[in-house]
Amino acid sequence: MANQLSRLDQVFSALADPTRRAIVMRLCAGEASVGELADPFDMALPSFMKHINVLETSGLVLSEKSGRVRTCRLSPDALLGAEDWFQQQRAIWEARLDRFEAYVMKLKKEKERAAARRSSRTTKRKGAE
Repeated sequence: MANQLSRLDQVFSALADPTRRAIVMRLCAGEASVGELADPFDMALPSFMKHINVLETSGLVLSEKSGRVRTCRLSPDALLGAEDWFQQQRAIWEARLDRFEAYVMKLKKEKERAAARRSSRTTKRKGAE
């Protein structure tokens, strides 16, 4: 479990940076060389490689070198842990919202009953006069 949380932390940390999110989005279209990935960004290649290394460490990106060209591709399995975590959080929040809705409905019914009792007392008093 601790290892899964560590991996999840790495994935969220990697995706916290807009440059890395842009790289992941570009890789959704297919594999690309580091040069192709770096082209739209105004930064030195060593700085860009730090982003690639973070993505590789998180497991989101796999790369391989062939000659002088390093090619990167997305590893979508790395997102399975994040997807599971989101589903668990969604279930928790849906249950909380369901309980809150039930509580609000209970309060509404109690208010309606109290109003009906006041109304019936007022009607009885008018009838007694």
